[in-house]
Amino acid sequence: MTRYARQMILPQIGAAGQSRLARAHVLVVGAGGLGVPVMQYLVGAGVGQITLVDPDEVAEHNLHRQPLYRMDQIGQPKAIAAANLLAALNPDTRITPVIAWLDPANAPDWLAAADIVLDCADTFAVSLTLSDLCHRRGTPLITASALALSGYVAACCGPAPSLRAIFPDLPERGATCATAGVMGPVVGTMGGLQAQMALSVLLGLSPSPLGQLISLDAGHWRMGGFRFDDAPEPLHPLPFVARSQIRAGDQLIDLRTEAPPFCATARHVPPLDITNLTPLDDVRVVLACTTGLRAHNAGQTLQTHWQGDIALLALND
Repeated sequence: MTRYARQMILPQIGAAGQSRLARAHVLVVGAGGLGVPVMQYLVGAGVGQITLVDPDEVAEHNLHRQPLYRMDQIGQPKAIAAANLLAALNPDTRITPVIAWLDPANAPDWLAAADIVLDCADTFAVSLTLSDLCHRRGTPLITASALALSGYVAACCGPAPSLRAIFPDLPERGATCATAGVMGPVVGTMGGLQAQMALSVLLGLSPSPLGQLISLDAGHWRMGGFRFDDAPEPLHPLPFVARSQIRAGDQLIDLRTEAPPFCATARHVPPLDITNLTPLDDVRVVLACTTGLRAHNAGQTLQTHWQGDIALLALND
């Protein structure tokens, strides 16, 4: 009896389905609270190859929701630590760890070889960058977010609408696990659902999860969701760029008030003053902030009175 016998006995999988999983290449972005259950279940299921991208190190304050890691791994790069632990769980899976921030410059190369992408990074800039690339290439994207006692998971792109179609407007401010807290099982549930959706897509199960969002409210013991197959794409989405993609002649706007401008040619403009910004018609405006959230909202404000070229830059590095 093989390690996969209990899933191969399912009529939806069998030997043919197991062979499909063994040939699959999955890009996982983020090795934290979402990425940990995602990787454990994908590796356990026998997915053949995983490229794991994460820039961070194992930290003690994250271990309550990242139970893959050990105390003696604190300070190690998460991508390396996860790859070593997962190799011991199942040597059938080849894991390629990448210690880097994903951005619009490096993402296309990693995405090119992937059959499916799992967004476990839980940041606006990464999620929208992945959604834009996956939507353009027709690659399925499983994205998720968890905070406090709630979360959601959505299967986007491929033949389904993008993440921008589900959430055309972002909140004015974004809470984080550091500010709002989070319970480990909530994140684990969302990551487990991501893995199930990814396996279903790779196996070609019907009905497909693509076009489906599932939500969890663990505070009131409710689960919900909806289909978004017909959600319209925004007419003028604001793309993210990497620092390396800044061009000579770009008008660089740093929306942060808590730090010096990110480069010598950038100038500070508080978000509330964007309504007074009147760029020249032949320039590209690059709006920068820490996470990309303020930049996205400022860009939408700028679009209401200026129809020029606008790009967004997240300064999370």
